[in-house]
Amino acid sequence: MADYRTVNKALWDDRAPAHAASAQYGVDRFVDDPAHLSHVVAFDRPRLGDLTGLRGVHLQCHIGTDTLSLTRLGATMSGLDFSSASLAEARVLAQRAGAEIDFREAAVYDALDVFDPAGFDLVYTGVGALCWLPSVADWAMVVAGLLKPGGRLFIREGHPMMWALDETTDPATLGYPYFERAEAVVIDEEPNTYVDTDVELTKGLSHSWNHGLAEIITALMAAGLRLTQFVEHDSCPWEALPGQMVVDEAGEWRLRSEPDRLAATYTLQAIKA
Repeated sequence: MADYRTVNKALWDDRAPAHAASAQYGVDRFVDDPAHLSHVVAFDRPRLGDLTGLRGVHLQCHIGTDTLSLTRLGATMSGLDFSSASLAEARVLAQRAGAEIDFREAAVYDALDVFDPAGFDLVYTGVGALCWLPSVADWAMVVAGLLKPGGRLFIREGHPMMWALDETTDPATLGYPYFERAEAVVIDEEPNTYVDTDVELTKGLSHSWNHGLAEIITALMAAGLRLTQFVEHDSCPWEALPGQMVVDEAGEWRLRSEPDRLAATYTLQAIKA
C-alpha cells in the first residue's frame, strides 16, 4: 500500500485550485470585504472570544480562509499544511487580502520541526482535518508541544458519529468504523470534491481514519490538556449526506427530517496545564 501521506497529498494538491475557485470558499469576498469571515470561523465566533494579541497556528490550514479569518479577529496567525498547492493558494489569498500570515509546509506530525515548541497561545483546527491522521494520540502530543502553558486548543470538527455513516445510502447507514483502528479506510472512486466546480479533478484515492470522542478527549488529557468546553451540533457546514439534508439561512446543513437524531459536528476547547 502506498504511504498515506503521498496518497492524501496528491488528493489535496489536486483539489486546492478547484476549492480556491469555488463559490463555497468565496475567496473574492475576503478580498472585497476586509471584515468578511469564513463560515466556519463565523459559526464559532462567540466561542472563540477575543483573539487580540494572541499568537496562533492553524493546523491543516488548506487554502487559508479560516486562517485569514482568525487574523481578522486579532490573532497573529501561522498556517501549516502538507499540500504545497493548498499553501500556494493560501499565500495568494493572504497577499490579495493584505494580511501577514506565516504559512509553512509540513505534515501535522512534523509541526514541531518547523515551529518553536511552546510558541503559541492558540492552536486551531477546522472541520474535516482529524480524519486524515492515523493516530489522534500523536496529534494531541503535537498540539501540547506547540502550546504555551495556559495556551488553548480550539477545534470544530465533524462528529465521529457522522463520519461513521455511509453517505451513499438513503437513509444513511453505518458503513465505516466509529473507533480509531490501525488500518485506513481506503476509498478509490471517481475524482470528486465537496464544492461545486468545473475544474477537472484527477485524484480519487484517499486514506482516512475515524476517531471516537472518548479517544480524542482521552488523548488530549494524556497530553496534559484540560477540557474546558465541549458542544455537539446537529449541523455541519456542507451537505455531508447528499439529498438528506437541508441548509439554513446561515449556511449550516442538517437532516431534513428530525435533525436531532444526528450529532453532525462538535466544538471542543482545551487548555494546556
